[in-house]
Amino acid sequence: MNAKTRMGLYCATAVLMSGCSGLLPGTRPPIATTTPDATSTASTLDDYKRALAQRIVAVNSTAVYVGRPQALLRAVIVVKYYVDADGKLLRTEIIRTNKDRRAETSALTALRRAAPFPKPESKFLRRGEVEIAESWLFNDDGRFQLRSIAEQQMDE
Repeated sequence: MNAKTRMGLYCATAVLMSGCSGLLPGTRPPIATTTPDATSTASTLDDYKRALAQRIVAVNSTAVYVGRPQALLRAVIVVKYYVDADGKLLRTEIIRTNKDRRAETSALTALRRAAPFPKPESKFLRRGEVEIAESWLFNDDGRFQLRSIAEQQMDE
């Protein structure tokens, strides 16, 4: 693939990702990057969380809803997960659910499928791991968005 084609793919990906970024119109999300040893270049823990959300969405793109989430969501599943210094997913815990087992399974499967993650900066580690809490927003059709990069929900 030549440089021009590669640049076109990067631009197309950025445009698609900006459609679910939760950013103001006309702004673009920061592109998540890593160093040659796969360490995230995120400067804040929130940036690292958004980079992980972008990875989860990219790996699970067919299960992701593009556009504004509907006003009344089918389910909101909040998952707390832990990533070690090497980007390995250590464990998961559902901390909020409406008992929609299919949505819970979908959220956990999407998370596991996206691992391993970029290595976190050492400044984000506590006892050798990073703790992240992310909300999965499920529409009626079973597709989801992640709260940290989702657009604002529709009005009722």
